[in-house]
Amino acid sequence: MPQPAVGDIRDPRMLRAMAHPLRLRILDAVAFCGSATATEVAEQVGESPANCSWHLRQLARYGFVEEAGGGTGRQRPWRIVLDRHRWGPGGAESTRVGQAAHQVLLDVEYQALREWLGNRHEESPQWRGAGFLTQAVGWCTPAQLAEIGAAINEVLARRLPDPIDPEARPLDSRPVRFIAWGVPARPSEPATADDG
Repeated sequence: MPQPAVGDIRDPRMLRAMAHPLRLRILDAVAFCGSATATEVAEQVGESPANCSWHLRQLARYGFVEEAGGGTGRQRPWRIVLDRHRWGPGGAESTRVGQAAHQVLLDVEYQALREWLGNRHEESPQWRGAGFLTQAVGWCTPAQLAEIGAAINEVLARRLPDPIDPEARPLDSRPVRFIAWGVPARPSEPATADDG
């Protein structure tokens, strides 16, 4: 199975355009549908079609979505261009915008996790049993940490079908969110008598 394309974001304006809570929900809606009009997106995200149309045009301006062909105006379908993006340290503005983007993305993912935990009792036994949350702490060198991150990305790329092509999705499948991080921990400072 080919690995999904990854877009490198170098322009802080592009990152700023994507790092907006509503735009992230819009991107999810379009990705989940395969293609969707502003009206269809609006129904999924609880916003007006006009507002969604404006945000879709902004996302298109920076290459996150494109017209899928057919339709006009608000009945024009849009599709995701790339499902995966990455960015890293850059200049001062890129670093500041990147930190804000990470915060927005984590807020969206935390909300999705909280919703799952709060509503999983409503899911079928199969989905309740399949969902997971895992946590670990280990000692790693920078090279080992990089190797673990690459292995996680490789597993996801190998196991997951093309997220953009609805025809590649297995029967009875549904969108599943994955998030993982490996960040160096700061050891706790030992307590002193003054802390008491």
